Amino acid sequence: MNDRPLVIDGVELKSRLFLGTGRFKNAQVQNEAIAQSGTEVLTFAIRRVNLNDPNQDAILQHIDLQKFRFLPNTSGAKTADEAVRIARLARASGISNWIKVEICVNEKTLLPDPIETLKATEQLVKEGFVVLPYTSDDPMLCKRLEEAGAAAVMPGASPIGTGLGLLNPYNLSLIVEDANVPVIVDAGIGSAKDVVEAMEIGVDGILLNTAVAEAKDPVKMAQAMKYAVEAGRLSYLAGRIEKRRYAKPSSMPTGQITN
Repeated sequence: MNDRPLVIDGVELKSRLFLGTGRFKNAQVQNEAIAQSGTEVLTFAIRRVNLNDPNQDAILQHIDLQKFRFLPNTSGAKTADEAVRIARLARASGISNWIKVEICVNEKTLLPDPIETLKATEQLVKEGFVVLPYTSDDPMLCKRLEEAGAAAVMPGASPIGTGLGLLNPYNLSLIVEDANVPVIVDAGIGSAKDVVEAMEIGVDGILLNTAVAEAKDPVKMAQAMKYAVEAGRLSYLAGRIEKRRYAKPSSMPTGQITN
């Protein structure tokens, strides 16, 4: 199987790993982790940025702004109207025309509100934003978001920051099978194993933050995630063997050739 590049709104990305900038213990660790991850896309909550002077904000002032594409998110929004207002502020400040719609009402689970997420996506697409909505792993909802004009859909593997990994690989596989836009797994990743598992399903990319930022060694974990994305993608393209109920010898008796 020949690989295809990850393209969002006409932008071809070499790295399939998107990285969040929150929770790092200091700017030095953050920047070293970013460098080791190989990411080209950084995401952050608009509410944590000084929109009056984004370049002087603590999140962005230590980053070479020319090297990355920014994906600000609407974290903290509880309705579509709030998310739309936050997105407009981000664009007006000159940060980015890309926006990650993130609308969560339940503080315990931080699961996305499906109705408000769809409403916000529809409105922001009309206003010319490149919309990447964070959503649940509901195949039908992902399809509706795609039909609304989302540039990619970003179903969660499990709730934000839990590190529980992929709770429903079957649903993710259905989303991938039916999608005509990139599928990026967002939230719940805990280890390189989770990344490989997601990539082997055929998703186009991974967005994570806590798994790196709160690792005992964030820089090494960032590097591990980079390699996991690459290994998982290669494994998907190579095609795994069929699972069998019984053993099959790897060597055959003399004179026989195995298929």
